[in-house]
Amino acid sequence: MPKNTIKGKNTRPKSNKATGRDYSYDKEYQKTPARKKYRAELNKANRKAKTYGNKDGMDMSHTKSGKLVKEKQSNNRARNRGKK
Repeated sequence: MPKNTIKGKNTRPKSNKATGRDYSYDKEYQKTPARKKYRAELNKANRKAKTYGNKDGMDMSHTKSGKLVKEKQSNNRARNRGKK
């Protein structure tokens, strides 16, 4: 069996098996020190801006110049997802 095949019986819509999506690469990528530092920086900024965990729908976003600004989560995450 190839390394990145999905095993299991879960055939619900949008499940790993149904979509054929393998998250093993993503898991390894998110474990790298650079990604941990990136997330820690955003969490720190969220806490400082008082948006962390209060369910206000706001998020800290990186600008092209590298600064952090407050932005709606939906806009931030939609813009930064991969293009299909």
